[in-house]
Amino acid sequence: MLLPRQQSQQGTLQTSFSLVPVDGLPQEEPRSNSGQVRESPTESASSRETWPNVEAMLAKKMENGKTENDDAEHSVVHRFSSADKISLRDIARERVDLISEKMHRLPNEFLEELKTGLRVILDGNGGSQQREEIFILQKLVQNRTDLTAKTLLIANRVQLEILVAINTGIQAFLHPNITLPQTTLIEIFVYKRCRNIACQNQLPADDCTCDLCSNRKGFCNLCMCVICNKFDFEVNTCRWIGCDLCSHWTHTDCAIRDGKICMGSSAKSAPGQTEMLFRCQACNRTSELLGWVKDVFQHCAPAWDLDALTRELDYVSRIFRGSEDTRGRKLFWKCEDLKEKMKNGIVDLSVACRTILAFFQELELDSPRSMENGEGGRLIAPQEACTRIADVVQEAIRKMEIVAEEKKRRYKKARMDIEAFEREVEDKAREAAELKLEKQRKKLQIEELEKIVRLKLAEADMFQLKANEAKREAERLQMIALAKSEKSEEDYASSYLKQRLKEAEAEKQFLLEKIKLQESFRSQGSGGADQS
Repeated sequence: MLLPRQQSQQGTLQTSFSLVPVDGLPQEEPRSNSGQVRESPTESASSRETWPNVEAMLAKKMENGKTENDDAEHSVVHRFSSADKISLRDIARERVDLISEKMHRLPNEFLEELKTGLRVILDGNGGSQQREEIFILQKLVQNRTDLTAKTLLIANRVQLEILVAINTGIQAFLHPNITLPQTTLIEIFVYKRCRNIACQNQLPADDCTCDLCSNRKGFCNLCMCVICNKFDFEVNTCRWIGCDLCSHWTHTDCAIRDGKICMGSSAKSAPGQTEMLFRCQACNRTSELLGWVKDVFQHCAPAWDLDALTRELDYVSRIFRGSEDTRGRKLFWKCEDLKEKMKNGIVDLSVACRTILAFFQELELDSPRSMENGEGGRLIAPQEACTRIADVVQEAIRKMEIVAEEKKRRYKKARMDIEAFEREVEDKAREAAELKLEKQRKKLQIEELEKIVRLKLAEADMFQLKANEAKREAERLQMIALAKSEKSEEDYASSYLKQRLKEAEAEKQFLLEKIKLQESFRSQGSGGADQS
């Protein structure tokens, strides 16, 4: 049975919203229970929402990335009429080309609001109303016949992401830090590519022709459970069970629930003996579980923390709870005992890890003796027994060397990580010092500007005072000018009237003299007439 691949062999599975290339996916491996390491499947938010919690980190990155462009963005005012607005139901119901044309006219802020609204609905924390809404949206999308690879080529980017998220029920396709090519989104929508972002393998995976891979839409045998059709980010764990023959994977919980883990006889068992087996739903063939669990613990237990070891012991206890063979019952009781001691703080992590690994070696040593006792009670020769014990010891030493090499590799990797972290700390300290100097420089500049502002305010007050004085002086001069103007007008009128009076007196005098002259002329004329 294939084990979860250790992270040391083909790199750590990138689950922090990073995309694993298709070339990095595991290929078909030898069908064996020991010495094989295979990466356990990964699943998206469609099953248990086990995406890594990087929302705060991504939000911080987005905020830092947008700080420089805030002014430019706020300076642009997007205007669009209410008739251009669209809803999620419009996207799920209307023609692709019509919605694409509308979305090209809409601002990016509105499109981001649409994606955020769909993420809230897919989150499922809003109760029955949100569950009913996503059911309606999925029904609208899945009942359409026009959503083909050809028609989706003309779809808007956000429109395509929303359609894929509705169809798969996965929020990750709406995340701002995940950008998949449009062709990949189309292939995921039409079930030609695995919807697991960490897998993205072409379907059917490994060109598998079994009924499951042929008939289930979007099923990937490299990362999905053959029973529940879901995936998650659990690796190096007993949570997943792989089939020795067809290499399909099953959740341990699903296998227990559907009765795929039960007692039976395997090809390696002695006649009449039974042990705990796993029956694959894909090929209906069985695989033994004790050797698989032993290999998982030998390869992965040294890297587990206390919670992980407790969880794995719980999985083993549930697998072998109904075991009827001696070794299975011993393993069950050993796991229960270790869990209780770890819970009460009697043993720590390292002691518990060494105890369970030593117990697996004891079971391996007991296996040949029990096999011989099952063959009619035949006793083996001392030399043969010594040879077998030596072989077992050599195998144990070999596995311990493997573990030691793995620990050495992990130590080197941890050392490199520490050095990289120290360098990063030094860089951050240097950046902090530079920022502090820059802050001080900015503070001095601000103080200088404040001084200039205070000086300008004082100058403004002085100029205002002078302006007020000038205004009052202007008003005073205006009043003086007005008074002088009125006086000059009065003087002018008086002189004018005096002049007119003088002229009138002169004219009067002239008229009087004229009258006198006329009278003298009359008197002279009347005397001459008498004489004549």
